[in-house]
Amino acid sequence: MDFLRRLGEDAIGVIFPEICVACGGKVVRGRRFLCTSCLYHLPRTYFHRYDDNPLAMEFWGRVRLEHAAAWFHYTKGSRYPVLIHALKYMGRRELGYELGRLYAHELDDTFVYETTVIVPVPLHRRKKRQRGYNQSEWIGRGLAQVLNKPLQTNNLCRVHYTKTQTRKSRLERWQNVKNVFRLRQPQLLEGQHVLLVDDVVTTGATLEACADVLLLCPGTRVSVLALGYANL
Repeated sequence: MDFLRRLGEDAIGVIFPEICVACGGKVVRGRRFLCTSCLYHLPRTYFHRYDDNPLAMEFWGRVRLEHAAAWFHYTKGSRYPVLIHALKYMGRRELGYELGRLYAHELDDTFVYETTVIVPVPLHRRKKRQRGYNQSEWIGRGLAQVLNKPLQTNNLCRVHYTKTQTRKSRLERWQNVKNVFRLRQPQLLEGQHVLLVDDVVTTGATLEACADVLLLCPGTRVSVLALGYANL
């Protein structure tokens, strides 16, 4: 039966080959969404390897984070922003899961293994209804599967609907998300080390607002992990 299943998968792969989201080329059997070349040339930051990285420094003096890291440099004009676009606006939710898994496999024995629970940045229910899913939650699912950590998706919530952060200045982004998050059951995060997950970090305003709420829980610590880092 396994032979017949693989034979069927191979036949489907010939007729309908998996296409790389980044470059449009063919993806080899056993891999999804990214071809070998695009994965190899991904502009990795390696921020998870050192604490005083540029992303972590973005939060210095703003909010008390234990660590902060992102997988790749999000640079306009490169082939890789299309990954985030496809994930957020083209219904490719499983792309988030796969990217989360791929990133987790590269994190080695770093700070993520000190964390105790994964919490994705939430969407407002109105925006989640429009999009059909929360892209950060799917990234978190992939991370949780590889890191073997619990994923908490219904505690941290966005209580006010806000307009998109795109095209807003740093100050406008901060004002746009101020006081829009809360915890339904803060006692569930007391004493935990939260891994707060997002898709792309630009100014860090959203993550800062989330972390401010999480840090109100006694004994709670917060680290940040994102797929992309866009240094404005």
